[in-house]
Amino acid sequence: MSLMGSEFFNFIKKLEENDDKLTSVTPLQEPLEFEYNNSSCYVCNGYYGPSFGEPVCVTCHAFLFPDFPSYLPSSYFCSEKTDDGDSGNDEPSDLNFQLDRRLNRVCAFPSWCYRNSLDSETSPEDETSRTSTSGPGASRSISEGSGSGMPLGPIDIAARAPPPQPPSLARSLQALSTPRLPDNLAPGLVEHLPSEVLLCIFSYLDDMSLSACACVCARWWRLVRAHVPPPRWAAFTTRRWPLFRPLLPNLDWHKKYQALVDSCFCRHCLVQMSVLAQPVGEENAWRRNRLRTESKMMRNDPPEGIAAAPLDPKCCHWQASVTGPVDSPYEGGVFYLYIQVPYSYPMNPPVVRFLTRILHPNVSRHGDVGIDSVHHNWSLALTIGKVLISIQSLLTDPYTTVCMEPELGEMYVHDRARFESLARRWTWRYAMHDILPN
Repeated sequence: MSLMGSEFFNFIKKLEENDDKLTSVTPLQEPLEFEYNNSSCYVCNGYYGPSFGEPVCVTCHAFLFPDFPSYLPSSYFCSEKTDDGDSGNDEPSDLNFQLDRRLNRVCAFPSWCYRNSLDSETSPEDETSRTSTSGPGASRSISEGSGSGMPLGPIDIAARAPPPQPPSLARSLQALSTPRLPDNLAPGLVEHLPSEVLLCIFSYLDDMSLSACACVCARWWRLVRAHVPPPRWAAFTTRRWPLFRPLLPNLDWHKKYQALVDSCFCRHCLVQMSVLAQPVGEENAWRRNRLRTESKMMRNDPPEGIAAAPLDPKCCHWQASVTGPVDSPYEGGVFYLYIQVPYSYPMNPPVVRFLTRILHPNVSRHGDVGIDSVHHNWSLALTIGKVLISIQSLLTDPYTTVCMEPELGEMYVHDRARFESLARRWTWRYAMHDILPN
């Protein structure tokens, strides 16, 4: 804890003296001395379109980071069935792990997590949130732009808002080749839309789009705060980050959700993780039994500071968390990772990316991890848990001979003190949502 510095402890002490409220100038609000330049896609440099603040544009992301790489075989096992339908190498059906039981063992989310953002569902917490925790101006009637001056109730939309779709290469290429006609909107049309119309539009949005709309202006912020209760934001947070375990009570779940989204390297990967697309082909018994054993080990006896859990029945998508090692600039931080496990596992390695922003020479600005055991020296003896242990040890001892970010590698070699200071600041801002207030 000595490397945390007195600055951090003074900051925590000021928080306690100020009733856990951030003052006007804090280490978390000061501009960082080092930030990646995401004004354009770092792959095509804006040739295929704008990146909108993301490290990779939509087209490059769909081409370079698909749901599952097409060059990987779906399975290394081929079975030719005889006339009786038995291939001779199928798994017996009496292993107490039938499909219905596997579906029941998955970390399923309650159905109310998938309803639209502005359902007609009401609860005592909803009414309390509108009067106490909805932010400035939310307790009074929101009648701006409505013309009637009557308070607006929840919008009753029966259909559930569709989940966001990951980047599609076909859709991106079609959008690039098809000219778009001008919108020809009257100036100020969107700003003067009635609140009823805005709420009706918001009811069809997914959680990430709704969170983005709340950041557009103060009026939209008040509308979202007043009509989306904190329990719904808590459900959205649980759905996106099932491993998130806050240590502070009485959280503002809307702000916490927004902070977790802002701390991600790439929002396209966050959407990709939630869609849970399945690879082409069929799962073999070896992979199924191997992942079942690994999941059980991670649940019953996880390595220190590491957690991982599958998100779908066939264990193709995992979320993991790695705690920053002691005596490192990342101490105290919890970094979330997204893992894709193809059907060819364990013959082929999983794809591992950081979701949480981290300043490290071996982690790219997109979150890709430059670790030798995954890219070049994969072995059947390696497991998901061992890969996460290697990543955790990489945080303590970066490999600077070959770096994902050469600028950070040079800084680590020639100016270690500045690198550790910047890495510590990044950890405070992006990886300590479980212990720091909103």
